[in-house]
Amino acid sequence: MFNIISKIKYAYIFSGTLAVLSIVTIFVWGLKFGIDFTGGTLMEVKYASAVPSNQEIQNELSGLDLKSLTIQPTQNNSVMLRYASEDDKINQDVLKKILEKYPDAQQLRVDFINSSVSKELKSKSLLAIFWAVIGIMAYIALAFHKVSRPVASWKYGAGAVIALIHDILITVGVFSVLGHFKGIEVGIPFIAALLTILGFSVHDTIVVYDRTRENLLKSSSKEQFPDIVNRSLNETLVRSINTSLTVFITLLAIYFFGGDSIKDFSLALIVGVFFGTYSSIFIASALLVSSYHWQIKKA
Repeated sequence: MFNIISKIKYAYIFSGTLAVLSIVTIFVWGLKFGIDFTGGTLMEVKYASAVPSNQEIQNELSGLDLKSLTIQPTQNNSVMLRYASEDDKINQDVLKKILEKYPDAQQLRVDFINSSVSKELKSKSLLAIFWAVIGIMAYIALAFHKVSRPVASWKYGAGAVIALIHDILITVGVFSVLGHFKGIEVGIPFIAALLTILGFSVHDTIVVYDRTRENLLKSSSKEQFPDIVNRSLNETLVRSINTSLTVFITLLAIYFFGGDSIKDFSLALIVGVFFGTYSSIFIASALLVSSYHWQIKKA
Protein backbone atom coordinates (compact mmCIF):
# COMPACT_ATOMS: atom_id res chain seq x y z
CA MET A 1 0.00 0.00 0.00
CA PHE A 2 1.33 3.43 -1.02
CA ASN A 3 1.62 6.07 1.69
CA ILE A 4 0.08 8.81 -0.47
CA ILE A 5 -0.85 11.04 2.46
CA SER A 6 2.80 11.32 3.49
CA LYS A 7 3.44 13.22 0.22
CA ILE A 8 1.04 16.05 1.09
CA LYS A 9 3.84 18.59 1.47
CA TYR A 10 5.23 17.93 -2.01
CA ALA A 11 1.74 17.99 -3.56
CA TYR A 12 1.01 21.36 -1.96
CA ILE A 13 4.33 22.80 -3.17
CA PHE A 14 3.76 21.54 -6.73
CA SER A 15 0.14 22.70 -6.90
CA GLY A 16 0.88 26.01 -5.18
CA THR A 17 3.67 26.77 -7.66
CA LEU A 18 1.46 25.97 -10.67
CA ALA A 19 -1.45 27.98 -9.23
CA VAL A 20 0.74 31.07 -8.61
CA LEU A 21 2.28 30.82 -12.09
CA SER A 22 -1.22 30.49 -13.60
CA ILE A 23 -2.45 33.58 -11.74
CA VAL A 24 0.61 35.55 -12.89
CA THR A 25 0.17 34.55 -16.55
CA ILE A 26 -3.57 35.36 -16.45
CA PHE A 27 -2.92 38.84 -15.00
CA VAL A 28 0.05 39.58 -17.27
CA TRP A 29 -1.11 38.05 -20.58
CA GLY A 30 -4.78 37.30 -20.02
CA LEU A 31 -6.67 35.07 -22.45
CA LYS A 32 -6.83 35.53 -26.20
CA PHE A 33 -10.58 35.71 -26.78
CA GLY A 34 -12.13 34.53 -30.03
CA ILE A 35 -15.02 36.16 -31.87
CA ASP A 36 -17.55 34.50 -29.55
CA PHE A 37 -16.40 37.04 -26.95
CA THR A 38 -15.06 39.91 -29.07
CA GLY A 39 -17.55 40.10 -31.93
CA GLY A 40 -17.00 39.44 -35.65
CA THR A 41 -18.46 37.87 -38.76
CA LEU A 42 -19.72 34.40 -39.63
CA MET A 43 -19.92 33.70 -43.37
CA GLU A 44 -21.17 30.51 -45.01
CA VAL A 45 -19.93 29.72 -48.52
CA LYS A 46 -21.07 26.84 -50.72
CA TYR A 47 -18.76 25.33 -53.36
CA ALA A 48 -20.05 23.83 -56.60
CA SER A 49 -17.79 20.78 -56.37
CA ALA A 50 -15.48 19.39 -53.70
CA VAL A 51 -14.67 21.69 -50.80
CA PRO A 52 -11.00 22.80 -50.77
CA SER A 53 -8.90 22.03 -47.72
CA ASN A 54 -8.74 24.46 -44.82
CA GLN A 55 -5.13 25.23 -45.69
CA GLU A 56 -6.04 26.12 -49.29
CA ILE A 57 -8.78 28.49 -48.14
CA GLN A 58 -6.45 30.02 -45.56
CA ASN A 59 -3.76 30.58 -48.20
CA GLU A 60 -6.33 32.19 -50.50
CA LEU A 61 -7.41 34.65 -47.78
CA SER A 62 -3.94 35.27 -46.31
CA GLY A 63 -3.55 38.64 -48.07
CA LEU A 64 -6.54 40.07 -46.19
CA ASP A 65 -4.88 39.59 -42.78
CA LEU A 66 -8.08 38.35 -41.15
CA LYS A 67 -7.91 38.16 -37.36
CA SER A 68 -9.14 35.06 -35.50
CA LEU A 69 -9.93 33.24 -38.74
CA THR A 70 -11.43 29.77 -38.27
CA ILE A 71 -12.61 27.52 -41.09
CA GLN A 72 -15.13 24.76 -40.50
CA PRO A 73 -16.43 22.51 -43.31
CA THR A 74 -20.14 21.68 -43.06
CA GLN A 75 -22.61 19.58 -45.03
CA ASN A 76 -23.50 20.01 -48.73
CA ASN A 77 -20.05 21.28 -49.83
CA SER A 78 -20.26 24.32 -47.57
CA VAL A 79 -17.73 26.04 -45.32
CA MET A 80 -18.24 28.29 -42.31
CA LEU A 81 -15.75 31.17 -42.05
CA ARG A 82 -15.39 33.08 -38.76
CA TYR A 83 -13.19 36.14 -38.37
CA ALA A 84 -12.94 39.19 -36.11
CA SER A 85 -14.31 41.92 -38.34
CA GLU A 86 -17.74 43.53 -38.74
CA ASP A 87 -16.68 45.67 -41.72
CA ASP A 88 -18.86 44.96 -44.76
CA LYS A 89 -16.00 45.91 -47.10
CA ILE A 90 -13.86 43.14 -45.56
CA ASN A 91 -16.72 40.70 -46.12
CA GLN A 92 -16.91 41.71 -49.78
CA ASP A 93 -13.14 41.28 -50.13
CA VAL A 94 -13.36 37.79 -48.58
CA LEU A 95 -16.05 36.73 -51.07
CA LYS A 96 -14.14 38.33 -53.96
CA LYS A 97 -10.97 36.39 -53.06
CA ILE A 98 -12.91 33.13 -52.96
CA LEU A 99 -14.68 33.81 -56.27
CA GLU A 100 -11.37 34.59 -57.99
CA LYS A 101 -10.26 30.98 -57.57
CA TYR A 102 -13.66 29.31 -57.26
CA PRO A 103 -16.05 31.28 -59.52
CA ASP A 104 -18.89 28.79 -58.97
CA ALA A 105 -18.84 29.34 -55.20
CA GLN A 106 -21.93 30.92 -53.65
CA GLN A 107 -22.35 32.97 -50.47
CA LEU A 108 -25.24 31.46 -48.47
CA ARG A 109 -25.31 33.87 -45.54
CA VAL A 110 -23.41 36.47 -43.51
CA ASP A 111 -24.11 36.94 -39.80
CA PHE A 112 -22.61 39.60 -37.54
CA ILE A 113 -21.73 38.74 -33.93
CA ASN A 114 -22.18 42.00 -32.07
CA SER A 115 -19.53 42.86 -29.44
CA SER A 116 -22.19 43.87 -26.88
CA VAL A 117 -23.81 40.44 -27.22
CA SER A 118 -20.36 38.90 -26.83
CA LYS A 119 -19.81 40.78 -23.53
CA GLU A 120 -23.11 39.44 -22.22
CA LEU A 121 -22.06 35.95 -23.33
CA LYS A 122 -18.78 36.33 -21.43
CA SER A 123 -20.50 37.38 -18.20
CA LYS A 124 -23.05 34.56 -18.49
CA SER A 125 -20.25 32.05 -19.05
CA LEU A 126 -18.54 33.18 -15.83
CA LEU A 127 -21.87 32.98 -13.99
CA ALA A 128 -22.41 29.43 -15.29
CA ILE A 129 -19.04 28.35 -13.89
CA PHE A 130 -19.67 30.15 -10.57
CA TRP A 131 -23.10 28.57 -9.99
CA ALA A 132 -21.81 25.15 -11.06
CA VAL A 133 -19.11 25.36 -8.36
CA ILE A 134 -21.63 26.53 -5.71
CA GLY A 135 -24.02 23.73 -6.66
CA ILE A 136 -21.27 21.11 -6.45
CA MET A 137 -20.17 22.32 -3.01
CA ALA A 138 -23.75 22.28 -1.70
CA TYR A 139 -24.41 18.81 -3.10
CA ILE A 140 -21.26 17.26 -1.58
CA ALA A 141 -21.91 18.88 1.81
CA LEU A 142 -25.46 17.45 1.72
CA ALA A 143 -24.33 14.01 0.51
CA PHE A 144 -21.80 13.72 3.36
CA HIS A 145 -23.94 15.32 6.10
CA LYS A 146 -24.02 12.06 8.08
CA VAL A 147 -20.23 11.92 8.22
CA SER A 148 -19.22 14.42 10.88
CA ARG A 149 -16.44 12.43 12.55
CA PRO A 150 -13.72 13.57 12.80
CA VAL A 151 -14.03 16.24 10.07
CA ALA A 152 -17.21 18.32 9.55
CA SER A 153 -19.27 17.36 6.49
CA TRP A 154 -19.04 20.83 4.89
CA LYS A 155 -15.25 20.40 4.67
CA TYR A 156 -15.74 17.62 2.13
CA GLY A 157 -17.53 20.11 -0.11
CA ALA A 158 -14.91 22.78 0.54
CA GLY A 159 -12.07 20.35 -0.26
CA ALA A 160 -13.72 19.31 -3.53
CA VAL A 161 -14.29 22.93 -4.56
CA ILE A 162 -10.68 23.93 -3.80
CA ALA A 163 -9.53 21.00 -5.94
CA LEU A 164 -11.91 22.15 -8.73
CA ILE A 165 -10.61 25.72 -8.58
CA HIS A 166 -7.08 24.28 -8.73
CA ASP A 167 -7.96 22.35 -11.93
CA ILE A 168 -9.74 25.26 -13.62
CA LEU A 169 -7.05 27.78 -12.67
CA ILE A 170 -4.23 25.67 -14.11
CA THR A 171 -6.20 24.95 -17.32
CA VAL A 172 -6.89 28.68 -17.81
CA GLY A 173 -3.22 29.41 -17.05
CA VAL A 174 -2.08 26.92 -19.70
CA PHE A 175 -4.36 28.57 -22.29
CA SER A 176 -3.09 31.99 -21.27
CA VAL A 177 0.44 30.83 -22.13
CA LEU A 178 -0.73 29.15 -25.36
CA GLY A 179 -2.66 32.27 -26.33
CA HIS A 180 0.38 34.49 -25.81
CA PHE A 181 2.93 32.28 -27.59
CA LYS A 182 0.82 30.23 -30.03
CA GLY A 183 -2.15 32.53 -30.63
CA ILE A 184 -4.68 29.94 -29.44
CA GLU A 185 -8.03 31.61 -28.81
CA VAL A 186 -10.80 30.74 -26.38
CA GLY A 187 -14.51 30.78 -27.16
CA ILE A 188 -17.70 29.01 -26.13
CA PRO A 189 -16.15 25.53 -26.65
CA PHE A 190 -13.52 26.46 -24.04
CA ILE A 191 -16.25 27.33 -21.52
CA ALA A 192 -17.93 24.01 -22.32
CA ALA A 193 -14.58 22.28 -21.70
CA LEU A 194 -14.20 24.00 -18.30
CA LEU A 195 -17.69 22.89 -17.23
CA THR A 196 -16.87 19.35 -18.39
CA ILE A 197 -13.66 19.44 -16.35
CA LEU A 198 -15.68 20.51 -13.30
CA GLY A 199 -17.94 17.49 -13.69
CA PHE A 200 -15.14 15.01 -14.35
CA SER A 201 -12.94 16.23 -11.51
CA VAL A 202 -15.69 16.24 -8.89
CA HIS A 203 -16.82 12.78 -10.03
CA ASP A 204 -13.35 11.40 -9.31
CA THR A 205 -13.17 13.22 -5.97
CA ILE A 206 -16.57 11.91 -4.85
CA VAL A 207 -15.44 8.32 -5.52
CA VAL A 208 -12.51 8.80 -3.10
CA TYR A 209 -14.66 10.64 -0.56
CA ASP A 210 -17.36 7.97 -0.71
CA ARG A 211 -14.84 5.23 -0.02
CA THR A 212 -13.50 7.31 2.89
CA ARG A 213 -17.05 7.58 4.27
CA GLU A 214 -17.54 3.80 4.01
CA ASN A 215 -14.23 3.10 5.73
CA LEU A 216 -14.99 5.65 8.46
CA LEU A 217 -18.28 3.94 9.27
CA LYS A 218 -16.65 0.49 9.31
CA SER A 219 -13.38 1.39 11.04
CA SER A 220 -12.59 1.05 14.70
CA SER A 221 -12.03 4.09 16.90
CA LYS A 222 -8.33 3.14 17.17
CA GLU A 223 -7.60 3.70 13.48
CA GLN A 224 -6.39 7.22 12.79
CA PHE A 225 -8.22 9.43 10.27
CA PRO A 226 -5.13 9.96 8.02
CA ASP A 227 -4.70 6.17 7.83
CA ILE A 228 -8.34 5.72 6.82
CA VAL A 229 -8.01 8.36 4.09
CA ASN A 230 -4.78 6.80 2.83
CA ARG A 231 -6.40 3.34 2.73
CA SER A 232 -9.37 4.77 0.84
CA LEU A 233 -7.07 6.41 -1.71
CA ASN A 234 -5.24 3.14 -2.30
CA GLU A 235 -8.51 1.26 -2.73
CA THR A 236 -9.71 3.66 -5.43
CA LEU A 237 -6.33 4.47 -7.02
CA VAL A 238 -6.42 1.86 -9.79
CA ARG A 239 -10.02 2.72 -10.67
CA SER A 240 -9.23 6.45 -10.88
CA ILE A 241 -6.16 5.93 -13.08
CA ASN A 242 -7.92 3.46 -15.39
CA THR A 243 -10.94 5.74 -15.84
CA SER A 244 -8.75 8.77 -16.54
CA LEU A 245 -6.50 6.84 -18.95
CA THR A 246 -9.54 5.72 -20.96
CA VAL A 247 -10.76 9.32 -21.26
CA PHE A 248 -7.22 10.57 -21.91
CA ILE A 249 -6.63 8.16 -24.82
CA THR A 250 -9.97 9.13 -26.38
CA LEU A 251 -9.15 12.84 -26.09
CA LEU A 252 -5.72 12.33 -27.64
CA ALA A 253 -7.38 10.59 -30.59
CA ILE A 254 -9.80 13.53 -30.99
CA TYR A 255 -6.92 16.02 -30.72
CA PHE A 256 -4.73 14.38 -33.36
CA PHE A 257 -7.39 13.06 -35.75
CA GLY A 258 -10.40 15.34 -35.13
CA GLY A 259 -11.09 18.57 -36.99
CA ASP A 260 -9.56 21.95 -36.24
CA SER A 261 -12.85 23.18 -34.77
CA ILE A 262 -12.63 20.78 -31.78
CA LYS A 263 -8.85 20.63 -31.42
CA ASP A 264 -8.60 23.34 -28.76
CA PHE A 265 -11.66 21.95 -26.98
CA SER A 266 -10.01 18.53 -26.69
CA LEU A 267 -6.71 20.13 -25.61
CA ALA A 268 -8.47 21.93 -22.74
CA LEU A 269 -10.04 18.63 -21.67
CA ILE A 270 -6.67 16.83 -21.84
CA VAL A 271 -5.11 19.40 -19.48
CA GLY A 272 -8.18 19.42 -17.21
CA VAL A 273 -8.55 15.64 -17.00
CA PHE A 274 -4.86 15.21 -16.16
CA PHE A 275 -4.90 17.77 -13.34
CA GLY A 276 -8.39 16.69 -12.27
CA THR A 277 -7.13 13.16 -11.67
CA TYR A 278 -4.04 14.47 -9.90
CA SER A 279 -6.05 16.79 -7.61
CA SER A 280 -8.55 14.04 -6.72
CA ILE A 281 -5.69 11.84 -5.50
CA PHE A 282 -3.24 14.33 -4.02
CA ILE A 283 -5.21 17.50 -3.17
CA ALA A 284 -8.87 16.87 -2.28
CA SER A 285 -8.22 14.14 0.30
CA ALA A 286 -5.04 15.82 1.52
CA LEU A 287 -7.11 18.89 2.45
CA LEU A 288 -9.29 16.72 4.69
CA VAL A 289 -6.21 15.35 6.46
CA SER A 290 -4.72 18.84 6.82
CA SER A 291 -8.02 20.07 8.28
CA TYR A 292 -7.95 17.16 10.73
CA HIS A 293 -4.40 18.04 11.83
CA TRP A 294 -5.38 21.70 12.34
CA GLN A 295 -8.28 20.58 14.52
CA ILE A 296 -5.93 18.47 16.64
CA LYS A 297 -3.52 21.40 17.04
CA LYS A 298 -6.36 23.72 18.05
CA ALA A 299 -7.63 21.24 20.60
